[in-house]
Amino acid sequence: MEQHTHLPETNRLSVLASTILLAYALTPFVNIPVSDLSVNLPIGVFSFSINFSTIVSILVAALAGFGTDWLLRGHPHFELRSTIPHSLLPAMTAWVIGIPLSTLGFGVSWWALFAIGGVLLVLVFIAEYITVDFSDIRFAPAAIGLTALSFGLFLILAITLRAAGLRLYLVLPALALPVFLISLRTIYLRSNGQWRFTWTGGIALIIIQIATGLQYLPVKPLGYGLFLVAPAYALTSLAVSIEEGHPLRSAWLGPLIIMVLLVFLGLIFGG
Repeated sequence: MEQHTHLPETNRLSVLASTILLAYALTPFVNIPVSDLSVNLPIGVFSFSINFSTIVSILVAALAGFGTDWLLRGHPHFELRSTIPHSLLPAMTAWVIGIPLSTLGFGVSWWALFAIGGVLLVLVFIAEYITVDFSDIRFAPAAIGLTALSFGLFLILAITLRAAGLRLYLVLPALALPVFLISLRTIYLRSNGQWRFTWTGGIALIIIQIATGLQYLPVKPLGYGLFLVAPAYALTSLAVSIEEGHPLRSAWLGPLIIMVLLVFLGLIFGG
């Protein structure tokens, strides 16, 4: 098989990344009153607060998803197929970056997180561009990088949600959808483009059950995040190993070791 090495067009990449970052950079200077939305259901009343930062995060996530499609269509080996698998992580990255930015006060910490988020976003775009071509010699490291970054983003998301002290009915969907997409994308990359919805649905269900149990325990945000990332990563790795044909008696060892290590770190830093 002929191997290739391609990078995204600089102009497209810079326009896409700068537009997203500009939207976040302007957010602190726009002051729009918070709108409270209440939904009355037979099981109770659910209240939601919608502010300008929430709207920007949603719009920026959509922009990152559609922008990824525009970026990938400039690939020399792009074929007429769906770019949705490649748009999931960029959209989630743009959304997750906006969550801590909306909770931090405007200052040095805000700008530091803004800069780090911008670098991560560019790296995600580049990695997704590389993984369009399975014959690219950098496909394997790009796939590994996307996987590591995905779970890193999930850790940041879990920590931020815990620190914000949100109600359980807001936390669960905010965790379930990202972990579903992350595990789905990871298995997709490792199984040569195969969708495994049964695995990912089961993983998401287990994670929200664990999150429900942790909701009312005195766990610090960092420990909370590690306690969720540990089983999410372990179960996803186990699914990948089984899909690759490894026997169950040997497939579980590596994921178990990593999960125990992450849980141990969670007990140290977040107990």
